Amino acid sequence: MNKNVPNNPEDEEIDLSQISNFIRNFFQRFNTFLFRCIQFFVKNAIVVSILAVVGVSIGIFLDQTQKAYNHQIIVTPNFGSTDYLYSKIDLIESKIKERDTVFLKEVVGIQKPKAIKKIEINPIADVYKFIENKPENFELIKLIAEDGDIKKTVEDNLTSKNYTYHKVSFITGKLTNNKETVQPLLNFLNETDYYKKIQKGVVNNIQIKMIQNESIISQINGILNGFSNRINGTTKSDKLVYYNENTQLNDIIKTKEALINDQGTNRVSLISLDKIIKENSSTLNIENKSSVNGKLKFVLPILFILCFILFRLFIAFYRKQSLKALQNS
Repeated sequence: MNKNVPNNPEDEEIDLSQISNFIRNFFQRFNTFLFRCIQFFVKNAIVVSILAVVGVSIGIFLDQTQKAYNHQIIVTPNFGSTDYLYSKIDLIESKIKERDTVFLKEVVGIQKPKAIKKIEINPIADVYKFIENKPENFELIKLIAEDGDIKKTVEDNLTSKNYTYHKVSFITGKLTNNKETVQPLLNFLNETDYYKKIQKGVVNNIQIKMIQNESIISQINGILNGFSNRINGTTKSDKLVYYNENTQLNDIIKTKEALINDQGTNRVSLISLDKIIKENSSTLNIENKSSVNGKLKFVLPILFILCFILFRLFIAFYRKQSLKALQNS
């Protein structure tokens, strides 16, 4: 027995007619809505034009006078002063929010404290620098990442604070320069007796180590010169093989090479250790174009016109409801 029931052509015609009516009604409603919008703007063309001109004028004025500028300073916190650096930046940010211009000018030293709007600090994620010549850091990354995502581990606050470089970002409402803002800020960050004592001790230890390294290198040079003189003072014989096989010449040369590399590393370290918070580079006066900054000439006309439309809709709604209330009463 065939269980398939044939489709009724009349049902298909009803469905198609309903769809056709729905589409027709939709376009009719859309045309009506579009006509009313055009009619509204035609009837209120003068008001809309005035609002647009006023909005553009005010927007141009504000774009030229109410600018914001981004500034960035790349710093390296030395002697384990990362947490100290972050706490100092948080302190300055809290004073900015409180509009404590006295603190910002007299304690921090910023010459135009009212111009600064915000400051923050973020680590520059450089995991390769973090694990470079530091096997213990590499093992730490592996250990922490065992139970989670490696990307999350790299960006984790505990890990990121130990990166070499950090970015101090701040926003001002006016153009600034190194003398007005950057240098006072760095001076404030470097004013700490505790880390100055640590700095003095670390630098002194490096200098002592460099003196000892130079002494050892001189001794090695004496040994190598003596060995060279002994070889040059003898004729070619089996003794040359004897000297080559029974001295630790190769180890001595490797030791000298390691000491020379260590001396080079120490010289570079001393350059970066002259400050507790070392400035590496700074970029100032980048005009902030985020949000509506620099776009008010476009935003304000649209905003004024939208407010006008909402006001007219509110008036129309109120009148309609008032008429209904009168009829019901």
